[in-house]
Amino acid sequence: MIISTTPNIPGREIREVLDIARGSTVRSRNIGRDIFAGLKNIVGGEIEEYTKLQAQSRDQAIERMIRDAEYLGADAIVNVRLTSSMVMQGASEILAYGTAVKLA
Repeated sequence: MIISTTPNIPGREIREVLDIARGSTVRSRNIGRDIFAGLKNIVGGEIEEYTKLQAQSRDQAIERMIRDAEYLGADAIVNVRLTSSMVMQGASEILAYGTAVKLA
């Protein structure tokens, strides 16, 4: 599966636009990470536990988007975007979406 943040794939022609491909995940923090993050917030610096959680969430959302595009019969996903939103206190959604296309 070719994934691109641009509206086209260089050297390839888009034959057909299929639909929006999307994938999301909702993740919550855990109490252990929150305590450590609170301590880290006092001294400053990167909160690595949250960085790892966000990276895992992005990977999972992208993987789900790819599965959705495969289900649609796509060869590629163009105009890929990632967004996040707070669902509730301590839980956020990561959404990956793009246009599923067939290439010539």
